[in-house]
Amino acid sequence: MHVGNARYVKREDLPEDLPVFPLTGALLLPGGQLPLNIFEPRYLSMFDAALAGHRLIGVVQPSLIEGAAEASDPLRPALSTVGCVGRITSFAETGDGRYITSVSGVCRFRLLEEVGGDHPYRTIRFAPFMADLSEEDGEAAVDRRELLRVFRAYLDANKLEVDWESVERAGNRTLVNSLSMMSPFGPAEKQALLEAPDLKSRADTLIAITEILLARGLADTDTILQ
Repeated sequence: MHVGNARYVKREDLPEDLPVFPLTGALLLPGGQLPLNIFEPRYLSMFDAALAGHRLIGVVQPSLIEGAAEASDPLRPALSTVGCVGRITSFAETGDGRYITSVSGVCRFRLLEEVGGDHPYRTIRFAPFMADLSEEDGEAAVDRRELLRVFRAYLDANKLEVDWESVERAGNRTLVNSLSMMSPFGPAEKQALLEAPDLKSRADTLIAITEILLARGLADTDTILQ
């Protein structure tokens, strides 16, 4: 996986520990880009440390398990077990203390344990999904025609437009991951897309969730018309 100016191929290319940025509703996937507006002091400190080192952070949602959030410290919520390693590939200071950054997805990870430290942000030990670092991830198995059909139906239902030339030029990996990241789904659906075992499964999950959303929209319309 080539991300920014770095290439990640084996486990040794990644650090043993990773600072994490818990963010509800955020989805970062390998090869995708997530813009972030950093303003909390602890995360400003985290980005300072990452920029001075390997430029890698983990993006992960707080745990979606029922009761986990209530049982944990609001300032240190329980975390989902799967997140994504991201490399800081763009960075700008705003002049008012904030950072505007873009993080590019490297690979997903499974959280093993949280480790302490003398810093205000959280750090974990993790196991990367090594298959994400391979360029061969089953692009050919994606049902591109069905994915585009459902995507077009969603756009039509919401009276939205898109640059279809760019869509047609995109490879299956870029298409599936980009649509997953920009989808207006809730945290549970985003986590399901993240945890899909491979690209085909993610595409199938994306199609299924979108079809459910479209069906609910039609059902609501029918109720209104009655």
